[in-house]
Amino acid sequence: MGDNFQPPSPAPAQAPEPQQKPTPQNATLLQAFEWYTPPDHAHFLRLSSQIPQLSQHGISSLWIPPSCRATSPQSNGYDIYDLYDLGEFDQKGSVATKWGTKAQLLELARNGKEYGVGLYWDAVLNHRFGADHRERCKAVEVDANDRRVRVSGEYEIDAWVGFDFPGRGDQESTMKYHWYHFSGVDFNADDPGKAGTIYQILGEQSQGWAKSPEDVDGEKGNYDYLMGCDVDYSHPEVVDDVLNWGRWLAKEVSIKGIRFDAVKHFSESFLKKFVKMLDGEFGEGWFLVGEFWKDSLQSMTDYLDRMDHKFSLFDAPLVYNFGEISTSVSADLRKVFDDTLVQKAPVCAVTLVQNHDTQPLQALHVPITPWFLPLGYALILLREAGYPCVFYGDLYGLCTPTSDNPSPTRPTSGPVTIIPKLLLARKLYAYGLQTDYFDYSTCIGWVRHGTWDRKDKCAVVMSNAGEGWKWMFVGVECAGQQWTDVLEWREEVVTIGENGWAEFRCGGCSVSVWVWEGAKGRDEFETQFDFDIYAASTAK
Repeated sequence: MGDNFQPPSPAPAQAPEPQQKPTPQNATLLQAFEWYTPPDHAHFLRLSSQIPQLSQHGISSLWIPPSCRATSPQSNGYDIYDLYDLGEFDQKGSVATKWGTKAQLLELARNGKEYGVGLYWDAVLNHRFGADHRERCKAVEVDANDRRVRVSGEYEIDAWVGFDFPGRGDQESTMKYHWYHFSGVDFNADDPGKAGTIYQILGEQSQGWAKSPEDVDGEKGNYDYLMGCDVDYSHPEVVDDVLNWGRWLAKEVSIKGIRFDAVKHFSESFLKKFVKMLDGEFGEGWFLVGEFWKDSLQSMTDYLDRMDHKFSLFDAPLVYNFGEISTSVSADLRKVFDDTLVQKAPVCAVTLVQNHDTQPLQALHVPITPWFLPLGYALILLREAGYPCVFYGDLYGLCTPTSDNPSPTRPTSGPVTIIPKLLLARKLYAYGLQTDYFDYSTCIGWVRHGTWDRKDKCAVVMSNAGEGWKWMFVGVECAGQQWTDVLEWREEVVTIGENGWAEFRCGGCSVSVWVWEGAKGRDEFETQFDFDIYAASTAK
């Protein structure tokens, strides 16, 4: 970029393919919900209706919301009550969960399988909510900022820790949960005025907090306790029950992977047992990702080491980098991947722009200026490293509550309408060797050179300031070809020079993706994406 810019002198050469193996289509994950998805019990129907066009645009898997029984029909599922109820039994006010019934869930799985779209389960294994009765047990209060420190003597509390699951009975599992299956709570019915106090449960059958930092994160001294009734994975009955649930789920629902919620807070040793069980009884190949949300790359890589790198994590540092760049004036784009998981451990990194925890009004909200969203998605979708996850709220819009509309049934913001074209660009052209042109602070670019059987290439250029341009090499075999921007944000035609180089441009605070006009699949960009997902649920 700029009048004084000189192109690199040696043109990068494409390495020969050692073996002529077919290049698989790029995998792309969609987080298939947002925090404020309307609680109309029709979401599985909505997703089923979208499967064909999602598959057409290259989505290979859906991370579906927590689909076990929660404490109310309106709950997102993170306040989990019963692992074994997927919207089948009349419990906590309805048969359906917020997302729909078990029958609709199974239909979604069948529909996904037909179109080659797998489902990833959102497993909430750290805690329970909505107990059926209280039980008395011994406990001690602990410091909220250092859970290793006791701030009271031992005494008896009256805690909501009895889970009988009367609506389900003994179907699927006969296990009932009692005080000795939990390590902590935050409510004592004997003293309701102290709600929010953390009580560590004591007793011969309770081992207390999991060890830290060996088994749970060391934040707050010991971060075993997060919320609700904290499940104690030192108890053999708990271990057996949750392992049995994993077996049951794998047989009951056709899933291809699992997203584990709050992995900082429950036993790593148990999680290893769970993964070993899945691999041993159902074969390897499961995709497993944990929510280890922490802006500490070292903590994340240490966790991956302890999990023997059989696990992936969401790249939280990358999200924070996106937020900082998008809210700063002329930030240095060359540093966008600095200190990120995708830079340090790309095979284990799930890259994302935002999710249900970082969206507006959430506790972990990361402000990302709207103009940057297309750049962020280009950075995760069109590069070689990482497994990209597109956020439902960006693709279909967010139903964010407002003072005038506290319970919207349709999006109040969004969608980011360029995402479908970026998805197609990933599906069709983001293959092979990658040459980076990270040589100017506010304008960067890269070229994907294709493979032996996916020969079509793409050249990407973006700017977070004024209009940007890059002189980039796409290959001497492309000489004379005419390339255009598949995003249609630039109208000019670029002709590749005899030496394989050309100048590619983008608008100010924008991104462009340049592809040969004769490339395979260019006609797919003429397809109109149906963003109105909420129309599907009103007809059923």
